[in-house]
Amino acid sequence: MLRLIARPLLLAVTLMAGLSACSGGDTSDTAAAKPAGEVPPIIKEREENFEAIGAAFKAIRGQLDADAPDFALIAAKATDINTRAQAIPNHFPASTSTADGFKTEALPAIWEKPEEFKAAAQKLVDESAKLVSLAPGGDKAAVAAQAMAMGGACKGCHDKFRLDDEK
Repeated sequence: MLRLIARPLLLAVTLMAGLSACSGGDTSDTAAAKPAGEVPPIIKEREENFEAIGAAFKAIRGQLDADAPDFALIAAKATDINTRAQAIPNHFPASTSTADGFKTEALPAIWEKPEEFKAAAQKLVDESAKLVSLAPGGDKAAVAAQAMAMGGACKGCHDKFRLDDEK
């Protein structure tokens, strides 16, 4: 009995794979029909990128809470944030939002207002670059103020383009 069910299922999966390959990889019409656990690699990549940005920012805040911050570490973490921030716009291709059936924090506003989204990402690039340049000077107050400005760039983007599922 199991063989009778498994063969048609295997045939159907094979046919779907073949049709998908012939479509040139365009998933815009089929994104919502994907199995619940299937996440495109680009979504995983962007989530990992943002998690790394968050971890780097947390390390910076931790150093600024210390009596004697390691400004070299702050500069290194700010450099990491800057590099990762430059990649943000490329992590959001079409058909990878909540509207496309994916469990993601990326709001459709990213694609509805692409120039505004790119400007928000650029703000993080600019603010993190300022932190990179300030950190070697060892001025804790100036570095802390710039870290706050960088955090504001994160918040500004989150407020408009990220699903806040904790409200």
